[in-house]
Amino acid sequence: MPGGVPDRGSADPVVLDLIVIGAAITLGPLHNSAFILLLSSRRGVRKGLAFLLSWLANLVAVIACVVLLTGGTPPVHHSAPSTAAVAAKLAIGVGLVVFGGYRSRRPPRPHQPPRWTERVDDASLGTAAGLAWLLQPWAMVGAGAATVVDADLSAADDWLALSGYCLLATLSLLVMELYTVWAPGAAHARLEALRTWLEEHQDQLIVTLSLLVGLYLTARSIYELVT
Repeated sequence: MPGGVPDRGSADPVVLDLIVIGAAITLGPLHNSAFILLLSSRRGVRKGLAFLLSWLANLVAVIACVVLLTGGTPPVHHSAPSTAAVAAKLAIGVGLVVFGGYRSRRPPRPHQPPRWTERVDDASLGTAAGLAWLLQPWAMVGAGAATVVDADLSAADDWLALSGYCLLATLSLLVMELYTVWAPGAAHARLEALRTWLEEHQDQLIVTLSLLVGLYLTARSIYELVT
């Protein structure tokens, strides 16, 4: 295009990518199970808030790093930076598919709770915040970062898309935190039931999310590279 301005016709696919990635992040079973454990512990609401804010800060920090690198202006289509971002997204997509396929063939085995769960009542707010960074699904977050490369911060729509992505990726935590604040008795029983279900179906959920998101990212990236 004249002056090297990238085609903003890619805006809608960017939004769709962020919706898919954000939804996959928020549905992940590992961090949701850990978050429920924190909420059920002593000072659980405070620990949950520390986890939630740290989780959100991580997402914002990753986006901020990408924006600093791009200056808030998407690279020209098929330029070296654009191709590198798409290639990274393709690699993540293929990796998720391979991981999902491997995990689906692995014989089922009982899940042992992590050692930190034995000391959850004594965990500090800093420990709760650190768990959020540890339990981030980094492959999905990396795919989100590769997508943010195409964000144009001179457009209000892209600001809304980035804000919506962060909110969507944090939505499950936010809902559980607010539920515990508003109705602690009912929340405890229902969230414990949810945690039990998540642990029983952990492998199936991980495989399903990995394959669905991996196939989507792979197909989208190949399309972007050849068009």
